[in-house]
Amino acid sequence: MREFIEAFLLGIVQGLTEFLPVSSSGHLLLGQYFLGVSQERFGLAFDVALHMGTLTAVVAFFWNDLWRMVYAFMRSLTRRRNLTTDNDQRLAYLVIASVFPAAVIGLLFEDIISTILRNPWIVVVNLVLVGILFIVAERMGRKTERMTKLTFPQALGIGFAQAAALVPGVSRSGATITLGLFLGLRREEAARFSFLMSVPIIAGAGAMQLLEVISTGMDAAQVRIFVIGFVSSGIVGYLAIRFFIGFVANHSLRAFAYYRFALAAVVTVLLLTFF
Repeated sequence: MREFIEAFLLGIVQGLTEFLPVSSSGHLLLGQYFLGVSQERFGLAFDVALHMGTLTAVVAFFWNDLWRMVYAFMRSLTRRRNLTTDNDQRLAYLVIASVFPAAVIGLLFEDIISTILRNPWIVVVNLVLVGILFIVAERMGRKTERMTKLTFPQALGIGFAQAAALVPGVSRSGATITLGLFLGLRREEAARFSFLMSVPIIAGAGAMQLLEVISTGMDAAQVRIFVIGFVSSGIVGYLAIRFFIGFVANHSLRAFAYYRFALAAVVTVLLLTFF
């Protein structure tokens, strides 16, 4: 019963933090570290199961956008590409361009990411550094452009920002939205592009890990734990997306920067005092 409750709570943490710029991987790592959750049953594979729950959430929320992008991409394969005036087609190709950095870096450094970098002190440092970037980006970004105005090199750059989020404490949405602001995007446009570009990379990583889990097998208790985490992260993730899209339209990222600073301070005190 305890493990089921832990899976439910970790699912809530994942759902709340995957799309908010506070680092879901960092929160999950800290939660596992301080709660003493078994890494054998709640390791990287379970993290991916939770990500699949939030993947379902983002697909459900942006279903219309994703369908138009897929349809526009398929249409471009049989007709002449029109990336200048067809916004859906252009957005589809921009998202595709943004996928490559995280995919390549994730494959090359998977072992390092899943072992050496899963350290609470790394989370603390990145919470602070990315929080500072939030404040700088808010001050320097023009916040006037739409995501369809991005160039392909810019989309590739945002892809590298997404790759940086493989390190716990950085935050996928935080890194990509911040770079989007530096490139002049409106906050809500940067957030929407961040969420859309997360779909293929989460789906790809999740599929690979799920194949690995299936090949090794799970007992009945592990299956129930995965289902609980998947459902809780999916429901809470959908609500988090809905909140965040509305929030960033009229508010800055400074509130999340201050949250990151406060969390880093609390975790530092706990690590120095009790661990």
